[in-house]
Amino acid sequence: MTQPPPPLPHAAELLRVHRFMAGFHRRRAARTLDFPGGFVALDDAYAHSRGDNHAMVTGPTDPEALPGRLDALLGHLPHRLAYVLDEELAGACRGPLEAAGYTTGSTYVMRHTGPVPADGGAREVGLDALRAPVAASWRDLLPEVSAEVVDHLVERRAARLRAGDVRFLASCTEGTEGAEGGEPAAWADLYLDREEGIGQVEDLVASREHRGKGHAGRVLDTALRLAAEAGCGLRFLTAHTADWPHEWYRRRGFTAIGTVHVFERA
Repeated sequence: MTQPPPPLPHAAELLRVHRFMAGFHRRRAARTLDFPGGFVALDDAYAHSRGDNHAMVTGPTDPEALPGRLDALLGHLPHRLAYVLDEELAGACRGPLEAAGYTTGSTYVMRHTGPVPADGGAREVGLDALRAPVAASWRDLLPEVSAEVVDHLVERRAARLRAGDVRFLASCTEGTEGAEGGEPAAWADLYLDREEGIGQVEDLVASREHRGKGHAGRVLDTALRLAAEAGCGLRFLTAHTADWPHEWYRRRGFTAIGTVHVFERA
C-alpha cells in the first residue's frame, strides 16, 4: 500500500498564515465578491491601490476560467491583480493567466524563528505622523505617478484599521526609546490576532535619507517584541523573492516557509 508523502516541515504554519491573510484582506475591504475558489476585495476610496483592489485565490478553482472571472469582477479598474496562496494551484493558473497577458511575481512567506528581540526603541504612532514621510517615500519610489495615486497609497492605511488589532510603529530621528519628538525615519504595520496567536509585520519602510542608521531594525525588533507579548507564537512577514530585503530578514531570524504567487496585468 502506497504511503502518503510526509507533510512539509512548515505546512501547518503555512496554512495558518493563509487563513490569517485571507481573513485580514476580507475584513479590511470595503466590500468583497466571492467566486469559486476565492474572493475579490474592493475599496473604491483607494481605487489606485492594488493592495486594496485585488483577487485572492484561497482554494481550488478552475484555472482556465480564472482570467474571465477576474475581468468580470475587476473590469472597472485599470489593473488586474490576483494572489494565489497555494503553490501547486499557482502553477496550474500560470499558463492561462500568462496567456491572458498577466505577468508573474512571488513573495516569500517568512516566519520568525529566531529569538524574540529586546524592545528596539520604536513606538506606536498615529496616521497623522506617517502621512508626510509615507507620501515622500512614495514620490521617491514612483516619481511619475499623479498626486491622486500618492494620496490613495498614503491614506489607504486607514482602511487597515477595519481589520482588527492594527498598530502603526515608527522609529523617529531622535532614535531614543520613548522619545516623543523627531520625524519617522522608518515605519511598519503590525497586525495582531491574539485568539489565533498570529502576528504579521507588513510594509516596513525606511526613508531614503535615514537608511543605514538602524531605524528599520528598531521597528522590526519592536514589532516582534510586541507580537510576542501579545501571545503571538507565529510571527511572519512577506518579502519579494526578487528583491534584497528577504536576505536581510533571514539575517534577523526569519525563515521562508512558503511562497505566495502574484499575477498582475496593467
